[in-house]
Amino acid sequence: WYQRRVRASLPSADLDGISGNIFVPGSDNNDNTLDEPVSTTLMRDLRAVGSKFYHVLIPRDGSLLLQDWDLWGPLLLCTLLAILLQGHGGDSDNDGGPQFAQVFVIIWVGAAVVTINSKLLDGKLSFFQSICVLGYCVLPLAVAAVIVKITALVGLKKGLVAIIVDFIIVALAFVWSMFAAVCFLKPTNNPEKKIISTYPVGLFYFVIAWLVVSQP
Repeated sequence: WYQRRVRASLPSADLDGISGNIFVPGSDNNDNTLDEPVSTTLMRDLRAVGSKFYHVLIPRDGSLLLQDWDLWGPLLLCTLLAILLQGHGGDSDNDGGPQFAQVFVIIWVGAAVVTINSKLLDGKLSFFQSICVLGYCVLPLAVAAVIVKITALVGLKKGLVAIIVDFIIVALAFVWSMFAAVCFLKPTNNPEKKIISTYPVGLFYFVIAWLVVSQP
C-alpha cells in the first residue's frame, strides 16, 4: 500500500531517476567476487601486493600504487620491522613489548604526519593513498633490517668492518626508499613547494633507517 502511494505521488520521470544499479568503479559488473572461493580472493590480493612491491623495487610508474591503493603491504612491512627491531627477550627489564609498540607508533604516526603535511601543502593525494605509498616504500629498509639481523644471528656483527657494512646497506636502503617515494609523490605535490613537502618524507625514512642500523 505504501509503495502504491509513493508511486502515485511521484511523476514517472522521477521514478526513472530513482531506479539504478550498484556499480563499483574499476570493476566488471559481470564478475561477482562474493561467490568466488576464499583462496581465489587471497591469491588475487597477494598478487596485487606483490605487484606493488615490484613497483617499489623498480620505481617506474606509480599509478598502480595511487589508483589501486591498499594497506596490506604497509601492515606486513610494519609488523616485520617491529618483530626484527624489538629488544632481546632475555633481558628482564626490557622484554621487547614496548619497542614493538614503538615501531608501530613511529611508522604509522610518522606516515600520518607526513601525509597531513602534504595535504596542507596542497597535495593532490588522498590520505590513504599517501599512507599506502609511504608504507610500501619502506620495503628496502625492511630488506636491510632482515640482512642486518641475519648478520647478527650468525655472529658476523663484530668489529668495525661489520658496522661499516651494515651502515652502507642501510644507507643504500634509505636512498632507495626515498627515491621510490619521491618518484610516486612528486607528480602529486605542489611544484612550488617540492622541497618543503619532500623534507618530511626524508626525515620519516631516516628515523626508520636509524632504528634499523642501531638495532641490538
